[in-house]
This record gives sequence, C-alpha cells and structure tokens, in this order.
Amino acid sequence: MQGTATQGTATPGQFEQFFTRIARRLVGVREVVPVSGGCIQPAYAVTLASGETVFAKAGTPDEMGRLKAEAGGLKALAEANAIRVPQVFAAAGEGRHSYLVMEHLKLVPGTPASFARLGRELAALHRAGATGFGFERDNYIGATPQSNVIDTDWPRFFGGRRLMPQLALAESGVHAGGWIDEGRKLAEAARAFFPGHAPTPSLLHGDLWGGNAGFLEDGTPVLYDPAVYYGDREADLAMTELFGGFPAEFFAAYREAWPLDAGYVTRRDFYNLYHVLNHANLFGGNYVAQARDLILRLTATIR
Repeated sequence: MQGTATQGTATPGQFEQFFTRIARRLVGVREVVPVSGGCIQPAYAVTLASGETVFAKAGTPDEMGRLKAEAGGLKALAEANAIRVPQVFAAAGEGRHSYLVMEHLKLVPGTPASFARLGRELAALHRAGATGFGFERDNYIGATPQSNVIDTDWPRFFGGRRLMPQLALAESGVHAGGWIDEGRKLAEAARAFFPGHAPTPSLLHGDLWGGNAGFLEDGTPVLYDPAVYYGDREADLAMTELFGGFPAEFFAAYREAWPLDAGYVTRRDFYNLYHVLNHANLFGGNYVAQARDLILRLTATIR
C-alpha cells in the first residue's frame, strides 16, 4: 500500500500521550518516539522500563476493527510456520483510542541472498492451503474494507469480492466515468483470464509490495502489514511486480521452488487492477488514469 492518507481525528501528540499513559500503567515506559513508514495510521517505537522496545500503531475507536484484522492476519501468517512475522502482543482500545502493539524488529536492506530466501519462503507460505477462497473474517486492504466471504470458485470470488467493490467505490466518488462500466464487464468476464488455470487456495499476504517486506540483520525475511486471505498465489506474485523493489533473485528462487503456470503475465495485470483501483479510491491522482488505462488494455485482451 503506497500513498498518503490521514485517518481519524486525534493528533500524533495525543496518540503519544495515550501510549505513554497505557505503558506506564501496565509495565512502565521510558520513551515514546513517532516512527515513519505507515501511510494509514501513526506508529511509534515505545521503549519500556525493562529496556525492551515494542512497535505500536494507533487509531481511533472506529479503527479498532482494522487493527484487530491486522493482528489476525499476522497470526495466520505466523501459524503457517513458513516465514517470519512480528509477534503481536495486544490489539485493544481505551477511550478515544485503539492500538496494536507488536514486536519491534530492526530491519535492514535485503541482499541478493536474502531476497532469494524470501522467494523460497513465500512459496512455502503459499503451500498453506484451505478448502475455499477467502478468509475466516473480513479485513482491510489499506484503509478499504475487504470482503472475504468464502467461495469455492476463484474467478467468481476475484471478480465479485475484489474488483466489483472497488468499482462501486470509484463510481460513488469523484472518479465516475464510462471506464467503470467497462471495469464491471471485465469483472463479470473474469473467467476469460483462466483458460487451463485452476488455482488451489493459497495463504496470501495480500498486500505484498516492497514496503511490507524487510530483513533482519542475519538475512531472515520478515513480512508485515498484511491483508490476508486464501487466493491464487499468483495474486501475491503479481503485486511484487506492481511497484518494484523485488530483484531477479527473488523471482528466480520462487519459480525454482514452485514454477508459475502459463498465462501468469496476463493474469498478473488482471490481479494488479485490484490494487490500482484501491489506490485510485484512496489517493486519486495518477492512479485514476492508471486504473482506466489498465481496464481498457485488459478488456482488449479478451475480446
């Protein structure tokens, strides 16, 4: 999830006071420092009296659902036992605030070897399956609600639970135009992108751009800020190509661990339409033109 969004009514200073108060009451605190990186909610490094530092996200009461959904997604990824994620300590709220507190990890830039390891471990994560597409609860893609009602038909799930809601949001906003009708036709024709491709449900990170993956100093890959659901593994791979940041070693290692089916290149753009539409709805700007152009280009491929 890229871009800039301001959510809620409390100021960063109020959130800092809130975390200080909570930490002092529970375990004591030395310092609360705002940290950058989150485009949806304020985040802090909270140093406790013990010397331990935890990572905390802040929200309003209305955002408690999003923070709990993130905690649930991290739990699901951790239980797959395939790739490292931050440990969640608490997801709760008090008064005018809500919060998610988790393990604070020192992350460093990746090397070719660590990116290759990420590719292998992502393939292992994708082997964690389910009986249907979706998830045990609805969650969020960035700040946008994401429906995860289980369906055994993947093209129907992706067209109806991913593209259609984003197109409805676009139509209700300031970006309405004829291209949205074309987008609906594309979503309804989702099956056209799957000749000979019948994916099994794979556990997905769901929002896998370069800003949601990092590495520990020993090269261990870490994933965070998920939008978890069970879907076609190609959808995760597609997003790694949308904004860049993943080198050739990552893709080579993934394909060696689990080769991709024919037709991935066309489906890649179809899957990324979901994220481009979401960015258009959240941030506007050039993403609107990108969504429109992508819809028209994809429509031409199935005529």
